[in-house]
Amino acid sequence: MFDPVFVTVAVAAVLIVGLSKAGLLGGLGVVGVPLLALVMSPRDAAGMMLPVLLCMDAVAIWMYRKECDWSLLRIMLPGAAIGTLIGWAFWAVVSDAVVLLMVGVVTLLFVLDAILPLRKKLEGLPPSRPWGGFWGAVAGFTSFISHTGGPPFQIYVLPRRLSPVLYAGTSAFFFAIVNASKLVPYYFLGQLNVHNLTLSAALAPVGVVGVFIGVFLVRRISAELFYRIAYWLVFLLALKLVWDGVNGILAG
Repeated sequence: MFDPVFVTVAVAAVLIVGLSKAGLLGGLGVVGVPLLALVMSPRDAAGMMLPVLLCMDAVAIWMYRKECDWSLLRIMLPGAAIGTLIGWAFWAVVSDAVVLLMVGVVTLLFVLDAILPLRKKLEGLPPSRPWGGFWGAVAGFTSFISHTGGPPFQIYVLPRRLSPVLYAGTSAFFFAIVNASKLVPYYFLGQLNVHNLTLSAALAPVGVVGVFIGVFLVRRISAELFYRIAYWLVFLLALKLVWDGVNGILAG
């Protein structure tokens, strides 16, 4: 049955993530699963988004195939693998309400980081391996739970002051590897079911189009006003998710 509200929210969520993959909206791709959680289970939203993300990752890697700081990835990826395993173990024992609460908290932390960015305090510091491993693990964990690994990744990588293209390429390779590593766990958790894969197939072209549009527009528009409005909307979205999660836990 056609649900115009679901279709509108799903297309908007995937399009935003696609634009973010291209660098147009920065870390706002974090809103993908939280936005979808308004119209479907957060677990199903995460499962449905994974194949879509992999399609967008493939496009991003192709575009930035010669741009990647592998020294940073060698620091972060081992931690990301640990975070992914922790997320897998955690996912199997928590309720949808807890997942919803976690998605809301991560989204809220993302907004707070944008207002009072921890990363600014870290600028100029050398790329510490333990620090990078820690944020890699946090990125792997939050990415597994709700595909919201962007903020932890940014906290560690942005202070390195990479060029915009090198940053975009490093991010593309990091999340392509992390997302690919989630395929087996998601399969065994039942997230890659027929229903979710059908939605993924329908929405993947939207995400790919979003990447191409983002690449075209990234150097052609000023997004200052958009960011100001968007962060407020993300903040309100995070509060709603936290509220729904807490109510679900109390009701359970």
